[in-house]
Amino acid sequence: MRIGISGSSGLIGQALVRSLRADGHEVVRFVRRTPSAPDEAQWDPRRGYVDPAGLTGCGAVVHLAGAGVGEHRWTAAYKKEIRDSRVQGTAAMARAIAALDAPPAVFVCGTAVGYYGDTGERAVDEQAPAGQGFLPEVCVDWEAAAAPAQLAGVRTVFARTGLVVAAEGGAWGRLFPIFKAGIGGRLGDGRQYWSFISLHDEIAALRHAIDTPGLSGPVNLTAPEPLTNREVTAAMGRVLHRPTLCAVPAPVLRLVLGEFAGDVLGSQRVRPARLLESGFTFRHPGIEESIRAALAR
Repeated sequence: MRIGISGSSGLIGQALVRSLRADGHEVVRFVRRTPSAPDEAQWDPRRGYVDPAGLTGCGAVVHLAGAGVGEHRWTAAYKKEIRDSRVQGTAAMARAIAALDAPPAVFVCGTAVGYYGDTGERAVDEQAPAGQGFLPEVCVDWEAAAAPAQLAGVRTVFARTGLVVAAEGGAWGRLFPIFKAGIGGRLGDGRQYWSFISLHDEIAALRHAIDTPGLSGPVNLTAPEPLTNREVTAAMGRVLHRPTLCAVPAPVLRLVLGEFAGDVLGSQRVRPARLLESGFTFRHPGIEESIRAALAR
């Protein structure tokens, strides 16, 4: 299959490109700069432009692009960048797909479990409504921006991803060096739930979304059982054989991270009901095997 991917330079995008190419698929990578390789096509989400030649012949498009939520302090300008990069990019890709004479069979739009906001100790699945706050509002607008593709009859999957356990990047990529140095610990009181997924299972789930005709709408990409930050911290210590005594108090996180600290300290107990119902099997359902898999890459 010919598959278009935006956000191919990110942690998940790079791993997905490798996986697809290893199985003989043709991958077209959408880039903002002038294309410099045969497998690249240009797009400009701010201008709403996507090179139609890059999309032509694609059986699937996976849209993963967006500014990193934890990359910078949440100033008003950066919050606008977070929102615009997701909403404008999704709208541009969805409109371009809808305009094709022969659109792809499936559009997989990567979103986030941030959709649900702080769920506390309450477990939620795809039937739960959106939460309150900045990230849930972004996620609602993000998914709504895919409407042109849906209206054109393209099967559209919203891959609501949790915290990806990987050493190469993302939130976990920042945690590993800290814990390896023996200065890791819980964040706040550690009672908040973390909905995690191994990088291997994230890629497998995205490919499952591409290959499963009956799957559409929101699909949570998280391991079957979320754990508290305290439990995750203990698992990191066990796997890495390091102490985990250096807790970071909530006031310190708020001082360092600003508004984003509210989401770091918030609890998201998200379960992948639709993924499991559609027959997906996790290779790393637990946190310890997810951590070991990340270290083995």
